[in-house]
Amino acid sequence: MSSTAPVAGRTRGMGELIDVPDKTTVLAPFGTTLAELGRERPEIVGLTADMGRYSDILPFRDAFPDRFFNVGMAEQNLISMSAGLAKVGKIAYCTTYSVFVTRRAYDFVAIACAHSKANVKIFAGMPGLVNGYGATHQATEDLNMMRGIADLTVIDPCDATELQQVVRAVADIPGTVYVRLPRGRVPVDLDPDSYRFEVGQAKQLRWGGTTGIISTGYMTARALDALSVVADRGIEAGVLHVPTIKPFDVASVLEFARGYERIVVAENHKTTGGLATLVIETLFDAGLLRPVERIGLADSFFECGSQEYLEAKYGVDLGRFVEVLTSSRT
Repeated sequence: MSSTAPVAGRTRGMGELIDVPDKTTVLAPFGTTLAELGRERPEIVGLTADMGRYSDILPFRDAFPDRFFNVGMAEQNLISMSAGLAKVGKIAYCTTYSVFVTRRAYDFVAIACAHSKANVKIFAGMPGLVNGYGATHQATEDLNMMRGIADLTVIDPCDATELQQVVRAVADIPGTVYVRLPRGRVPVDLDPDSYRFEVGQAKQLRWGGTTGIISTGYMTARALDALSVVADRGIEAGVLHVPTIKPFDVASVLEFARGYERIVVAENHKTTGGLATLVIETLFDAGLLRPVERIGLADSFFECGSQEYLEAKYGVDLGRFVEVLTSSRT
């Protein structure tokens, strides 16, 4: 279901993205797409750790109550049960908050799932700074942690369009997959008629200028919005969207970087260990010298507050993108 975004000031549910006026949104794209896929794939089951409402999996529960399992507030059980169901031929889609997967069930993801190549698809809500509940609920280091696990695919979708495609795609990706989950009314920033998600493939969305932005997750949408803001000043930049953190598309990153004098890496994550680190490693290994500026989070714990307040304070909001784009000729 689509609509224009709600008016500014509406109280958002846990983990919903910032409302953007004049953008089309899709309500619960994860759960609604999973319910559609469930009708086509009877081997799909859904699980949550008492986070059905806040992970948007309820449309699947309502469609298939006999294929849905709420394990309660027990994330290690969530991952273990998902692995067990995968062992008997199911494709287990499980969901809870990112922090609870990475901090409470990390060993279970590594050994019960990835090590065993279990067909488990983890959709992790509230990644990065997408909530106001402070350090206990902000998964600002999850990309770093999850890309360190062998045989694990790691995906950070941009918007509703990509998330819907990812939900379908991961059913056929072998083994365990970790997906950062945007929820609630998720904006549409990528054209559903032309954009196609492919695992392990970066996508160039904009060309021009001398600055190239390499981004992942909804920070790609933020980059596109910033370019719209500065367009009347004659400022252009390239944008390479990297939805798959692992396996990482080294070839596309290098090809993109060779075409620009300056690289900006943007992620809803700490600037160490995630996309920026991958980009810098890639450039260094290839002997390609480019100045790299990072838009991301500091190596810190973050306070409680509205998402708007937190993003502005910690330098990952739209204003920060505009500042970077106008700081030199692009």
